[in-house]
Amino acid sequence: MQIETLSNKYEGAAKTWWLSGLPGAGKTTLAMALADRLRAHALPVCVLDGDELRKGLSRDLGFSPADREEQSRRTAEMARLLNSNGIYAVVALVSPTISGRSLAREIVGTRRFIETHVATPLHVCQQRDPKGWYAKALNDPALQLTGFSAPYEAPVCPDCVIDTNQTALPDAINQLFSYAREFRTL
Repeated sequence: MQIETLSNKYEGAAKTWWLSGLPGAGKTTLAMALADRLRAHALPVCVLDGDELRKGLSRDLGFSPADREEQSRRTAEMARLLNSNGIYAVVALVSPTISGRSLAREIVGTRRFIETHVATPLHVCQQRDPKGWYAKALNDPALQLTGFSAPYEAPVCPDCVIDTNQTALPDAINQLFSYAREFRTL
């Protein structure tokens, strides 16, 4: 008799949407709306938001390049655990480097990882500034704000690209959901 492990049972089932982009790009808004859509289809889902993770799992991390990479690694490990238990993960994380996102893809698994670049222009993110980070960065040169005073490496070949300045929220969610259906990942 063969024993079926959780990872075998759910192999190919649950996926991770990894939403990466500048602060204020709309990653969390997209993540919450996508999670609502998945729940409406009776699919189990968990949102992993960078700001929320820094309140607990990653509260010991700062914003140095090494800490940002570690934040991505920890988030990917959590997404992998969720996926292996049949739970979809929707990650809203700046994850500013190509290497950090590549490591996340490796940890989660290529077949489960849907990289989405939330490609909202910097000037739009600065206008939105929902948490006041851009205003703080203007007044504090030591503050390393991704895309402003610290680098952001845009994905080279993301699975999806969404500019929340050009795409209405329902259309963006349809695009994310359609991508998953097109490639039979739902």
